[in-house]
Amino acid sequence: MKIPINVPIIGKEEINEVHSVLKEKSLTSSANSGGKRVQEFEQLLSSFVKSKFAIAVNSGTAALQAALYAMDIKEGDEVLLPSFTFVATANAVVSVGAKPVFVDIVKENYTMDPDVLKKKITKKSKAVIPVHLYGNVAYIDEIIEIANKHDLGVIEDAAQSLGSMYKGRHTGTFSKLGCFSMYAAKVMTSGEGGAVVTNDKKLFEKLKQIRNHGMLRGYDTRILGLNLRLPEINAAIAKVQIKKLRKFIIQRRANAKILTNLLSDLNITIPYERKGEKVNWYLYTIATKNRGSLMKKLNSEGIGASVYYSQPVHKTPFYNNKLKLPVTEWAASHVLSLPVHPLVNKHNLHQISKIIHKVVK
Repeated sequence: MKIPINVPIIGKEEINEVHSVLKEKSLTSSANSGGKRVQEFEQLLSSFVKSKFAIAVNSGTAALQAALYAMDIKEGDEVLLPSFTFVATANAVVSVGAKPVFVDIVKENYTMDPDVLKKKITKKSKAVIPVHLYGNVAYIDEIIEIANKHDLGVIEDAAQSLGSMYKGRHTGTFSKLGCFSMYAAKVMTSGEGGAVVTNDKKLFEKLKQIRNHGMLRGYDTRILGLNLRLPEINAAIAKVQIKKLRKFIIQRRANAKILTNLLSDLNITIPYERKGEKVNWYLYTIATKNRGSLMKKLNSEGIGASVYYSQPVHKTPFYNNKLKLPVTEWAASHVLSLPVHPLVNKHNLHQISKIIHKVVK
């Protein structure tokens, strides 16, 4: 693809930082607080999203697992989450022995439908994981209100929404625990990596143990944990990337705005920000009846338009759930994501628009 859907933007600074780690041979640290660069990255992340604490881990999935352990979610518990997301959200729930309960989404921005959520709560429900999908902010006020009413914990899956904001607050900071991913295709990357943010000191201390086999000092395992540590090489990349994140997002937002203007005359569903929302535009996702032919045409012209979640989690062979989730199933067969990352230029956006106009009209 000449224009991939997303691509890591790595410069000299990242390469130099990795080089330093290799020269120092300080590849990782099993200390409770993590290695030097892990700690530096955590401070930069918490000041970026304005949370008191951040705990770096080795993937977005690990972030979700750690958050579930921290909330004591266990066998017999039910966790409510959307099916229209990457499978990691559900897998993390299964990995701690709990049962994922799939909730439908709203058409407006492909995130969890609070009205459907209300109807799915049972005596076994213990937590809700709203997903800020494609960088769109979930209907978080309504979800938290419902969760509080039913005494449920909330873990935000903000894997795709680092830098997205609603009413002046960053995703991941509306609830007690917010989880981010720094996978190679995300708005910023560490190669593989993730993080949990919180304002709760007790949860912060607990999470540091969870990511390091439940240990506090050496071989003194006190709670169940795993090796979820972020290596220093990855933290070195993340530390540089987060300093560039504001710039990356400004460029994505500018590209998304151009694309919206170019496509607004067509009979397709284009994404929009609701009042008070600032999206990071991790993925610019349209919905259209002509998806198959449109994607084929864009791809043949070297544009990496992609479909995310044509098979929702509940329909995958592993979960194989006969549940009816009408909006999820509609989205799965209509959505198409277009590249708006910082390496996409104005010419590329006009090219994308021209092709879409040809196919749709």
